[in-house]
Amino acid sequence: MRPSIRIPGHGSALRQPLAIAGATLGLAWVVVAIFAPLVAPHDPLAQSYQPFQSPSASHLFGTDELGRDVLSRVIYGARISLPLALLLVALAATIGSVLGGLAGYFRSVVDGAIMRTTDLVFAFPAIILAMVVTAVLGRGVRNAVLAIVVVAWPAYARVVRGLVLSIGDSEYVQSSRLLGSSARRALFTDVLPNIAGPVLVLATLDLGNAILLLSGLSFLGLGAQPPHPEWGSMVATGTQYFQYWWMGTFPGLAIFTVVLAFNFLGDSLRDVFDPHTSWRADEHAEEGAP
Repeated sequence: MRPSIRIPGHGSALRQPLAIAGATLGLAWVVVAIFAPLVAPHDPLAQSYQPFQSPSASHLFGTDELGRDVLSRVIYGARISLPLALLLVALAATIGSVLGGLAGYFRSVVDGAIMRTTDLVFAFPAIILAMVVTAVLGRGVRNAVLAIVVVAWPAYARVVRGLVLSIGDSEYVQSSRLLGSSARRALFTDVLPNIAGPVLVLATLDLGNAILLLSGLSFLGLGAQPPHPEWGSMVATGTQYFQYWWMGTFPGLAIFTVVLAFNFLGDSLRDVFDPHTSWRADEHAEEGAP
């Protein structure tokens, strides 16, 4: 029988100001992305206004070099960055978790082959490797997502492998094997459910990194292509017209707030799933209580 693990302080961790701020920011951007056609004041592709208008009542974020409303483009940019970040993190987490689980549980040759592959990927800086993969596959959002998945999955494989190695040697897993459970059954029923928490934390933190990488590739011209409103490409355009500060500032702030939100959420979830952190939170709460 698997032991039930009580995580003290999980409620207080989720009620921390950083957790509330991250959840509020993240939820706000999700709502903006879903209801972009209703929220955006103008068509993001319409070149109907005077170029380089500074922020005003009619255009809160100003207009760009083609007379397009920057606020509308920032809002529609969320419909590109957020879904793609969720998709590529889900793919990377799935691939990395499966390979890491196989490496940690079966060990031997399987472990060596998978870990040497992860070491090979880790030998290159993430953005450089993503640029190389995108250059080979060709420019575009789809290829940028595939490139970031190639870069991101080894982190999950390494974390899951370490967890599986420690959990696989625990008493309840060994007892399950002695009672006749197959290796596959023990892996999926006894081991993998116990690593879901750390993987969720890593995936939440990785969402911010995914948005940064996507924006970085678009900034370099390898991701979303014009006229699609993508935050990284908008910042790149803003650097060409530096005197018109609003063109790059507001897309940059959008990237900043989304990454900040996911980092806050990831830190809060880490406190929930880390017993030592939770115990410290409980001790501080007890000390502060009258």
